[in-house]
Amino acid sequence: MRKGTFLLVYWIDVKQIVVTFIRYCCVMSAVIQEPCSKGMVLSGSPSTGCDASIARWILAATILASSMAFIDGTVVNVALPFLQKELNATAIGVQWVVESYALLLSALLLVGGSLGDRYGRRRIFTLGIVIFALASALCGLSANITELIVARAVQGVGAALLVPGSLAIISASFSDDKRGRAIGTWSGFSAITTAIGPVLGGWLVEHLSWRAVFFLNLPIAVAVIVISLWRVPESHEKNKRGTMDWIGATLATLGLGGLVYGLIESSRAGFTNPVVMASLISGVVLLALFTFNETRASDPMMPLGLFRSRNFTGANLLTLFLYAGLSGTFFFFALDLIQVQNYSATAAGSALLPFVIVMFALSRWSGGLIDRFGPRIPLTVGPLIAAIGFALFARPSVNANYWSGFFPASITMGLGMAISVAPLTTTVMGSVSSEQAGVASGINNAVSRTAGLIAIAVFGVVMQQTFGTSLEKRLAELSVPDDVRREVSEQRVRLAGIEVPKTVDQQTQESLKQVIRESFHSGFRVLMFVSAALAVGSSVMSWLMIGKPTKSLRSQPG
Repeated sequence: MRKGTFLLVYWIDVKQIVVTFIRYCCVMSAVIQEPCSKGMVLSGSPSTGCDASIARWILAATILASSMAFIDGTVVNVALPFLQKELNATAIGVQWVVESYALLLSALLLVGGSLGDRYGRRRIFTLGIVIFALASALCGLSANITELIVARAVQGVGAALLVPGSLAIISASFSDDKRGRAIGTWSGFSAITTAIGPVLGGWLVEHLSWRAVFFLNLPIAVAVIVISLWRVPESHEKNKRGTMDWIGATLATLGLGGLVYGLIESSRAGFTNPVVMASLISGVVLLALFTFNETRASDPMMPLGLFRSRNFTGANLLTLFLYAGLSGTFFFFALDLIQVQNYSATAAGSALLPFVIVMFALSRWSGGLIDRFGPRIPLTVGPLIAAIGFALFARPSVNANYWSGFFPASITMGLGMAISVAPLTTTVMGSVSSEQAGVASGINNAVSRTAGLIAIAVFGVVMQQTFGTSLEKRLAELSVPDDVRREVSEQRVRLAGIEVPKTVDQQTQESLKQVIRESFHSGFRVLMFVSAALAVGSSVMSWLMIGKPTKSLRSQPG
């Protein structure tokens, strides 16, 4: 039942909703909320609270804004096969649709939070909404893949201002005794939109156009801007000192950009290409300079002193490995479902809902694991179970039945993540002092975003190599004219989006399509084992580095 739709109505504790929802959002896409964002809210500066009538409008603005970003993030992967076909793009171009957005968001996320603290949270939040909305319109109007990539990059800048801004406004606007309920309301409504986002987006793509996914943001953005200017009070950090770390932000952006560009372009030009080599080397050098700058800056965007804590370092290494596997999996899973398994966009958007159900259903239970066993055991066992889930994704063949193929993998992966998410958040928050909790959670958020950014680039290299090798082997076994074989082979950079020559008979066309699908699925299987290896690596990091907390984890929210 490929077109099965799953609905979830499950009421759970407010704090556990926040933990699980944020973790799910992070792994579903690069737009959505990163891990440990709860910490950024709960560690915000004290507030005396606002009037009840104003509070409702604040929640409306932040919920709508978050929903806009969350829905946009969860449906982009579903839209990729369709925009690739319409815009006649290569697989590398499709990668850049995701990577251009993730690059700017990853590099500027910490800067976006600092800007709000300094110059006004409402001002920066509203600016982020405006940039995000304008970029969404440009995405929907894009005439070619290059325009779409540029528009997505601008969208990433807006998201870097919007994402931390919505949570900071909640933190600044509600007193301690009302903040938990406000977070629960925000989490609950945002969770609903995140769960239905892929299904709604798939329906829009299937029945209207992939462009509708981006145009959907415009009316929501207008409503958020009006509410924000009309009812959301301005706030900022009065005691914020020091200068913005613009040098660090620039070095991080250019360094990550060089690294990602070199990795992605190596699929087409090879690692020995001078441009690719120069890009990779410059990326590494610039990131080294970024690290050096952070040790010298008066107010660094990433205080490296926090990494003296073994628990903090271990938790971030776990995040890097585990979320790299998740991000790479979700990117290529949507392509496999639509281009290989022949799922509709709506069915593909629904395919991972069992993962969501397990995450939410077990969130209360998983929240108590750290009290019973400490952080080390769940953060070792959880990733191992997730690794089994990744490996199970490699088991189904082309045209496999969903329930016997991908459903068990989705359930197992959800179980592994459910065991991991709450202990990971609590470990990050418990490894530093309360004054540093906000910065620590921000760094962990950036690490998870960067993990996805690098993973999609690296997974693309692996996929191109595996797909190309498998395609050449299968084409050689197929009885087709040499010119047809050559025409198909020359399109291999398009992966499963290869256009089969129309000059051959129908039976030969079907045989070629089957060869292309099987070649892509062979690459997908390799990627699933890579994800499993990354999950095992995250488990090993946890076992070796995470021990007793530096302060009572039981005292941490969540």
